Amino acid sequence: MKSFGPATLLALWVAGAAVTGCTGATVIPPDLEERVDRNLSFDQLKEAPASYQGRFVVVGGSVLSARRMKDATRIEVLQLPLESSFEPTGRPIESRGRFLAFQKAFLDPAALPPGTRLTVVGEVTGAVTLALDEIEYAYPALDVHAITIWPVQVPIYWYRPFPYFGAYWGPYWGPYWGPYWGPY
Repeated sequence: MKSFGPATLLALWVAGAAVTGCTGATVIPPDLEERVDRNLSFDQLKEAPASYQGRFVVVGGSVLSARRMKDATRIEVLQLPLESSFEPTGRPIESRGRFLAFQKAFLDPAALPPGTRLTVVGEVTGAVTLALDEIEYAYPALDVHAITIWPVQVPIYWYRPFPYFGAYWGPYWGPYWGPYWGPY
C-alpha cells in the first residue's frame, strides 16, 4: 500500500473541502421535507391563498422591507424564481408578486436590509391586505419555519490581461504610440 506525503494529503483535504463546500446549503430541514408541497406554484398561492392554508411551501425572493411587530418580524419579499438549489435568481421584472413572511422567533430587521435574497420554508396562513402605494394589495402570508439568507452576489468583471494583444494593439502594448511612447 502506498503512503501519501504531507503535501499530497493537504492537497486531497483541500480538494475534499472545496467539493463539500460546493454542495450548497440545506434549505428544507429534514423534518419538513415530507410536508412541503412542491407542486404548489407561487401563482396558485397568490391567486387563492386562503384555499392553501396549512400547506407548507418553499418561496424566495428579495427583501423589500423588514419590520419588527409586537410578536413577530414581518418580512415583505418580492418573489423571484428559484433555482434547483432553491436560491432566488433572476431580475425583479421576472417577479410574480409579493408575499409576507412572519418570523415568530426574534429576528432583527437590520439583519435583512432591502435587497437581501432569501428563501423561506413556511406554512401558508392566508392573506394580509395592506396598502401598496395607492391600491390595496393582498399579500400571501406565511409563518416561517426555516429561512435561508443567501450571500450577496458580486458581479464578475473580466479584464484584459497585460500586455494587451489584439487586432488594434500595436507592438509596444498600446493602440497608439504617441509622442512619448513610440520609438525615436
